Amino acid sequence: MASGAPINNDVFLRACRGLPVDRVPVWFMRQAGRSLPEYHKMRGEGSMLETIARPEVATEITLQPVRRYGVDAAILYSDIVVPTHAIGFGVDIVPGVGPVVEYPFREARDLDRLRPLDPETDTPHVLETVRNLVAELDVPLIAFAGAPFTMASYLVEGGPSRTHALTKRLMHGEPDLWIALLDRLADLAIASIGSQLDAGASAFQLFDSWAGALAPDEYRQFVLPASQRIFAELGGRGDGVPGIHFGVGTGELLELLAKAGADVVGVDWRVHLDDARERLGPDVAVQGNLDPAAVLAPWSVVAERAIDVLDRNAGQPGHVFNLGHGVLPETDPETLERVVELVHGYKATP
Repeated sequence: MASGAPINNDVFLRACRGLPVDRVPVWFMRQAGRSLPEYHKMRGEGSMLETIARPEVATEITLQPVRRYGVDAAILYSDIVVPTHAIGFGVDIVPGVGPVVEYPFREARDLDRLRPLDPETDTPHVLETVRNLVAELDVPLIAFAGAPFTMASYLVEGGPSRTHALTKRLMHGEPDLWIALLDRLADLAIASIGSQLDAGASAFQLFDSWAGALAPDEYRQFVLPASQRIFAELGGRGDGVPGIHFGVGTGELLELLAKAGADVVGVDWRVHLDDARERLGPDVAVQGNLDPAAVLAPWSVVAERAIDVLDRNAGQPGHVFNLGHGVLPETDPETLERVVELVHGYKATP
């Protein structure tokens, strides 16, 4: 792992490992951008992928919420499609739509389009950004990648989908091809996250954003093995870097997300945190889980909902406060500042 500025604030890493902390750590998914006016001013009109490819800009965007909010971790300003875009699969991010694939994955020969990622050649701008950040940050930097199922859903559907019908058709109808596809995507995630960790990131999050579209038996059979391999290989590096596993609508999958090998399971707002902790057991840390839309309410409501999340954890070690999904673009940054202050000042009732 690359060396840089000392991490003076390690409360996030301690919580991820289930160790005692003097305050609950907090960060926000999609904190780098989205609602910050300074982000929109810096990014301008260019595409997101073009912005990510400019290390000096991506560095500054990653730092902006750390400075403004005082969060306990930074997350790299990037996107889960960066590796597949970098290897030339034909993925772009369309404003207001999301990832769009020019020629979706349809048959076995499409596997040849998923060549291995060489981070130093394919994504040097990402590594430069990580090294820049490690040199400046005094909080941990979170690396990330898209999980195989979520990435497969984009590549097969050609873009975002409500039903994931084409994805499930391939999964059930051609299981051997499906497994081969997820193996290629697991390789991409391992290479991408591994390179970010080598450049100095201190933790990682695997985003399986759309895994909630699956029944538990489907996840167990068709998805779990590939995700397990990612956590096993990254966890086998010997540097003790904690891994977070997150998905939306995954209330029925929480135990399976943990079984994949995560140190921390992200919980969305549909499951009470105390219920999640009871199901996951004492050896798995939790992250979450204030509803992102609740943050748009008057402060009295926001504070009440945030305190409810904290109360449900009941002072147990191994809790990272976060939203149940990403920051919404219309969120008032001052509200998030107040949330951080509230969480940092919270003391659980004995």
